[in-house]
Amino acid sequence: MKTLSTRPSQRSSASLLADRRSFLGGLACASACASAAFAAGSVGLVETSVGEANAQIRGATRPLTAGADIFVGDLVSTSATARLVMLLGSATRVRLGSNTRLRVDKFLANAGGELTFDSGPVVVDHDEKAGPIDLRLRSPFGLIAVRGTRFFAGPSNGTFGVFVERGIVDFTAGGVTLRLTAGEGTDVKRPGDKPSAMRRWPFERANDAMLSTY
Repeated sequence: MKTLSTRPSQRSSASLLADRRSFLGGLACASACASAAFAAGSVGLVETSVGEANAQIRGATRPLTAGADIFVGDLVSTSATARLVMLLGSATRVRLGSNTRLRVDKFLANAGGELTFDSGPVVVDHDEKAGPIDLRLRSPFGLIAVRGTRFFAGPSNGTFGVFVERGIVDFTAGGVTLRLTAGEGTDVKRPGDKPSAMRRWPFERANDAMLSTY
């Protein structure tokens, strides 16, 4: 009387192993393809990072170090001792000082986009040689419209300040729009307030503001 063996044949074992390898290979390929597609959606990268900084997107948090990708939707934040420089597109650098929170709402290389920040100092520097850019920086204190310039926005002398080092920006707050040119700045004491009259900032104040992101 013959008995049935429960031990798989060599052929069936090899077939199962091949199937398993094929399945794992498919998973690896899918993971790699997803990673490549995600990286392809990058709108910039981190040039330099000092101290602790991270980005949050869709409930996930990742550390930001030199070379890390920046994506639309990223909420970038820095610690009390951190400094971060992002290159968006090929010609727009965004420098963040300590305790800064900034979201990349949208950005198109060499065209512009929208950024939102609610705390900390920010310096935006767009290379003039790359041509004008339509960039908007929103904060609780007002809206800054940029065409191609280098400017500061953030805490300064106990208020929220905006200072233009190069170029021109339009700053709107409290229903009033000011056009600031190189060397000029303005202040807003509280969200919803109108900006102070634009005036030339003393060298010490302007220098302190710009260096707060270095």
